[in-house]
Amino acid sequence: MSKNTQKIGWIGTGRMGAPMAERLLKAGHDVTIWNRTRSKAEPLAAYGGKIVDKLSDLASCDVVFSIVSTGKDLDEVYFGPNGVKSGGKTPRVVVDCSTISIEDSVEVRRKLMEAGSDYVCAPVSGNAKVIKAGRLSSVVSGNEAVAKSIMPLMEVVAPQGVSYVGDGDLARVCKIAHNVMLGVVIENLIEITLLANKMGVPRHAFLAFMNNGVMGSMFTRYKSPALVNLDWTTTFTPELLRKDLDLGLELGREFDVPMPVTAATREVLQGHFGAAQLQKNPEEYLQKDFAALIETMALASGMKLEPENVKVLTGLE
Repeated sequence: MSKNTQKIGWIGTGRMGAPMAERLLKAGHDVTIWNRTRSKAEPLAAYGGKIVDKLSDLASCDVVFSIVSTGKDLDEVYFGPNGVKSGGKTPRVVVDCSTISIEDSVEVRRKLMEAGSDYVCAPVSGNAKVIKAGRLSSVVSGNEAVAKSIMPLMEVVAPQGVSYVGDGDLARVCKIAHNVMLGVVIENLIEITLLANKMGVPRHAFLAFMNNGVMGSMFTRYKSPALVNLDWTTTFTPELLRKDLDLGLELGREFDVPMPVTAATREVLQGHFGAAQLQKNPEEYLQKDFAALIETMALASGMKLEPENVKVLTGLE
């Protein structure tokens, strides 16, 4: 079957899901879309997306993609009272791009396989800007033949590269490890930026040096504008980062792998939740980008940061 004749279902049009589905639509794929809040999915109709109100409308699709926040959410969209399976059918292949625990993923796999569906884990690396720049990457696991059959679709969504890492839920391990590193890197990047800044180096100048050197990366480059100009437009929330650090620490304890740097990072991040209570609207503040952790660490350093109002390139232009 030609890839462009497949009927594709899509669940979840949040910060990541919407631009990912948009890439499939722009590539000419037939995509039917559901989101809990319909209005967030409706902009995709302009690219040919078919918006539906019932998850069961996706059951007849050849492949259904999902990207949701938690394992509980994933179970609900497939097996809840109004889930995909509520009409008595399930899609041939389910591809989940969420970041969830291995335990939750194993249970969803069991239920889907009992219902006659193949299941591929396909978490991704990046944010909305990375997606739009065509720099998203992915890691996939599951039955090798099934996983490789959906790789052409994943390569549309994640053209930077799609890595097959083995059977079952091994891709979950890779994504949890990835997000642990994300937390450790942002925390350390903030530490050294504040050290240089307090000693008189402008943040934009220090980060330009870092990004131009061997320690620079796509991540340090695209977070630099936020750290320089204190723009906390959300790409990833502190709560989601805390969840992923906890998942990583749980795996470390289970498999007897010491993770002291991860544990320290988790405690630093917890301090951000406490400091948020000093804000006028703590809940709203904690929905801002996780890089706002620099404000908490600045306070601990006796510093009050101000935006430098300097144009900083993201590396994604």
